[in-house]
Amino acid sequence: MVDRSAHGPQTDTAPTDAAPIDTVADGHRGLDADLRSTRGSFTLDVRLSCPPGSILALLGPNGAGKSSALRALAGLVPLTGGHVRLGGVDHTTTAVEHRPVGMVFQDYLLFPHLSALDNVAFGPRCQGVGRAEARERARALLEHMDLADHVAARPRRLSGGQAQRVALARALAVRPGMLLLDEPMAALDASTRVAVRSRLRHLLEEFDGVTVLVTHDPLDAMVLADHIAVIEGGRLVQEGTPAEVARRPRTTYVARLVGLNLFRGRAHGDTVTLGEDGSDTTATVAVREAHHGPALVAFPPRAVALYRDHPHGSPRNMWRLRVEGVERFGDQVRVHLEGPLSLVADITPAALAELGLARGEEVWAGVKAAEVECYPG
Repeated sequence: MVDRSAHGPQTDTAPTDAAPIDTVADGHRGLDADLRSTRGSFTLDVRLSCPPGSILALLGPNGAGKSSALRALAGLVPLTGGHVRLGGVDHTTTAVEHRPVGMVFQDYLLFPHLSALDNVAFGPRCQGVGRAEARERARALLEHMDLADHVAARPRRLSGGQAQRVALARALAVRPGMLLLDEPMAALDASTRVAVRSRLRHLLEEFDGVTVLVTHDPLDAMVLADHIAVIEGGRLVQEGTPAEVARRPRTTYVARLVGLNLFRGRAHGDTVTLGEDGSDTTATVAVREAHHGPALVAFPPRAVALYRDHPHGSPRNMWRLRVEGVERFGDQVRVHLEGPLSLVADITPAALAELGLARGEEVWAGVKAAEVECYPG
């Protein structure tokens, strides 16, 4: 683990222009993985694919199987079924040390007794590369990452962003076909995350192999990834581009991550009756376009208007709900509501003062049909 106790936050500057990172020795056609593994009572069953030069982010709650999937790709978790193919080559039974994979761990795991240069040169040396050539490769990577002045520094003398780049350089030094990143922002303080995230995206864009990123932070996924796969309970529950996932979440977990109210029901024209599996709810949601069959409806908290009394000329969607909680964040107030359906509404502090809301009180919540996204469930 990197020791940052003696150093305050440091903001990283943008990298200098340089030639693309020389990483992959041979061309390849990307990742095709069918990951099936059972350990105790937990079963992982996930199919992943990613073209070369792209970044795939694995999102999911704690215990969902994200890290298990990453470790299975690295060969650290044995598969009970399926395969791992990279560039058309089957690596399912390839030993960990012989897989064309570079990995950046959550806490970077740099060798504390080695300089940044020797940390990066370690991988090539293990591959049989001569000492001089390995150090030259390491030096070129560190210079490319704007760390030329830190080649002799040991990990404890590096900032969080600098340590992350050294770990990334170490992973790239073995010239992998696939780069695995396990929560790469988790060890950083909030003040450096924005700058480091931007730099990391720049560096990853130059990597012509496959990058798989595990994160629980939706902002990391939205900024860094070209494609997102959401894992819950060891299963793939949604995948798509960041825009697709954010616009049309398919589970409560994803909706919460992207800040939407999400409900499942059955559509009959421009009305969706909520509930499934015999639920006794009678709530309905009006939508702007006709749909039929199982459906999901979603709308942002900012689209919810609150009223003490039933308004005249009200939106088509209007529910009588009970206030369960009120919390402030930034210049907004989030109101948690329960009743025929559970949702959150974002209002201004002025609106809160005018409404005088308190836990247990009832209000009318309205949403215009035009604000509701409806799609097949």
